[in-house]
Amino acid sequence: MGIIICIGGSVDIWKENVMEKLEAGEIEYESVEEFLTSLKKEFEEGEEKSVKAVELRKLEQGVKTMEEFIQEFKRAARGSGYEERPLIEEFKRGMNREIRRKLMEVENPPAFIEQWYRRATALDRNWRKSRREEERLRRKKEMEGRAPKQEQQQILP
Repeated sequence: MGIIICIGGSVDIWKENVMEKLEAGEIEYESVEEFLTSLKKEFEEGEEKSVKAVELRKLEQGVKTMEEFIQEFKRAARGSGYEERPLIEEFKRGMNREIRRKLMEVENPPAFIEQWYRRATALDRNWRKSRREEERLRRKKEMEGRAPKQEQQQILP
């Protein structure tokens, strides 16, 4: 086996650890392929977590329904390494500000991610329903304002 030169951070540390184990006889690679498989396994998992974490950090609800946002969030969260509190913090960061504020102001705020999903979905649905109702009432009021007013006939005695 030839000399492997790795430059930078965790790769250098990994190289030192492997070299120590090789010299101590703790590990042995039967072939270059076995070594490369080990190397790939070590760094692909970390890279995947980094990519997923970045994807999670970029995710925002925007105009999406909460259901759509949650599905995207769950996909990005898988393999990100985020669990429990950090996962909840990323979810809160990505949801629309008004929904987040309402959830955080309740007497018993959600404690677990599944509770955040359920309660955020309910609030989002209510908020959208309220906006549709307001829009319907606004249009109705506009239509009433445009309709010609019928002159009231005065009935004489």
